[in-house]
Amino acid sequence: MSDTQTQTRNRRRLLQGVVTSDKMDKSITVLVERRFAHPKYGKFVRSHKKYHAHDELNEAHVGDTVEVAATRPLSKTKRWRLVRILESPALRTDPTAAETGAESMTSEVEGGDA
Repeated sequence: MSDTQTQTRNRRRLLQGVVTSDKMDKSITVLVERRFAHPKYGKFVRSHKKYHAHDELNEAHVGDTVEVAATRPLSKTKRWRLVRILESPALRTDPTAAETGAESMTSEVEGGDA
């Protein structure tokens, strides 16, 4: 492959979105939201679109913020592939912090009743 072909392949379209479904094998559904100014009124409008993406290792889960890249058609609906997981709710929450927070709430309730 020549140098110019390599550069064009690396400039593929990238999108960021939230995984809405991971029930398929090696596939995810990603909801991508874009904001744009209305052509006549200038107000910002939000538009949503769902894309099917290839997830070879089944590593993305519902709620993850991911980055997908355009690729050749992999199936009837899949034209995107998972590049990386940007943010995962499982990594954000600390289970030990959730437990201590729950204990403090129950002690407040018990103290209020007495």
